[in-house]
Amino acid sequence: MSEYRYTGIKDFDAVHIFECGQCFRWKRLEDDSYDIAAMGRRVNVRCEGSDLIISPCTEEEFAVIWRDYFDLGTDYGAIKARLCADDPVMRTAAAFGWGIRILRQDLWETIIDFIISQNNNIPRIKGCIERLCCRFGDPLISALQPEGESAGASSDGDPDEEILTHDIPGPQVLASLTEADLAPVRLGYRASYLINTSREILERGMPEDRAQLLALTGVGPKVASCIELFGMNHMDSFPIDVWVQRLMHELYGVEEKNKKAMAAFAAEKFGEYGGIAQQYLFYYEREKTHVQ
Repeated sequence: MSEYRYTGIKDFDAVHIFECGQCFRWKRLEDDSYDIAAMGRRVNVRCEGSDLIISPCTEEEFAVIWRDYFDLGTDYGAIKARLCADDPVMRTAAAFGWGIRILRQDLWETIIDFIISQNNNIPRIKGCIERLCCRFGDPLISALQPEGESAGASSDGDPDEEILTHDIPGPQVLASLTEADLAPVRLGYRASYLINTSREILERGMPEDRAQLLALTGVGPKVASCIELFGMNHMDSFPIDVWVQRLMHELYGVEEKNKKAMAAFAAEKFGEYGGIAQQYLFYYEREKTHVQ
């Protein structure tokens, strides 16, 4: 199996990147590497010191797909220095989640993921996405599955046992389904959102700005901000959920229920890197709360 080794990596920690809530198609293995599904492929990602190893992966695949996906052309050290200047709160949060990078994910997959994420927790989000993929998605490109072994999971299988075998189904597929078809995925009210959003995208095309995102069924301000940040590379986007409301109130003294004030504060204080600041703060607050 081919592998590609990228040497001298900085500001990269797989745990921080995959478990900060920005993506959901991953499995942490016993050796602390990660199997991930992204960009139509399944690969294993691991770190050895300052080396990032991706397999299966050729030099060309790394250059065309994974360098951009992991945002390796961005100097996160410089961004942290700017965000942390004269801000002890951010210094603490950025030190805690020092290895976070904002993945440049596929826009369609990000739309699906964050519609499913509403009023949901990460294990359940992951389960819903895997059931959706296993039932309706095409097989992923991968050399990780042993030859001759089944490439798919049973439709009602445990997503923790058999995952990352199929891709996110496209809008053409989801637009043709009914809520009854999606019942085994256990999406609840989100099933109608996925169907209607898929039909809207087929009719209008993929969204290109916030207004077009908000016109999609099931996409409100918070989901739109997540899609902008994780699927459209808008690094200034600052998603505000209950975690962020709490931390902005507790750490920066902004009125807890005033989302407009929080957005204005973030725009002024964090500027073009608001989304990166949000991820440092979100990851720090969530993990700190879990530890307690």
